[in-house]
Amino acid sequence: MQENLQIKQHGVEVSSEESFLQGVKDCIPTLLGYLSIGFAAGVLGTTSGLSITEITLMSLLVYAGSAQFILAGMVAANGSASAIIFTIFFVNLRHLLLSAALSPYFRHLSPLKNMLIGSLLTDETFGVAIAQTTNKTYISDKWMHGLNVTAYLNWVIANVAGAFLGQWITDPQKFGLDFALPAMFIGLLVLLMVSRAKVAVDIVVAVSAVVIVVGVSLVTSASVGVIVATIFASTIGMVVEKWK
Repeated sequence: MQENLQIKQHGVEVSSEESFLQGVKDCIPTLLGYLSIGFAAGVLGTTSGLSITEITLMSLLVYAGSAQFILAGMVAANGSASAIIFTIFFVNLRHLLLSAALSPYFRHLSPLKNMLIGSLLTDETFGVAIAQTTNKTYISDKWMHGLNVTAYLNWVIANVAGAFLGQWITDPQKFGLDFALPAMFIGLLVLLMVSRAKVAVDIVVAVSAVVIVVGVSLVTSASVGVIVATIFASTIGMVVEKWK
């Protein structure tokens, strides 16, 4: 049986299962989703009038699937720069919540190292990382960098490929590329619910989120509805889980 080697890192014991290479391996299940969604983002960017250079820079600097889909749609609709920036800012506010949820597991790191991890954190890498927190008080930064960097490079490559091939795809909806992002999120949600084995709590959170999104969207924009639903539904889930 292979030995589970232990090394010292930042004053805590880190196993060989928490190395950079292991982070790369743990990212593999999400790569297929990244390839399809990144490719779709590149195609939609091309059909909306963005150049290959602009799409590449967007994937490198924005690095957010939902934001890039929204940006492509707003560019196609001739939206103003201020409207695009404002909308993407609110859509990406959820990353503050994701980072806050993981921050207790990186208290052994310096602020700079925390910033490096947070800058490449996505919904998908957060899902993989949060699944690793069971019965743990910290997460190895080497493992997290392996996870984040693998996802990041895969995303950029998929975007560039979509940008090149998108020149010959005039109707992305015909191939269902516009549904790639929701499809991956649904898959991640189902896998996370199964692994948690807390179906009752998850159902309460899901129903609460839907009700809140619909209610808030009737009053304001859908983007604000998603943010409000994220905050309140997660709070409801925490209260229900603690109460049980």
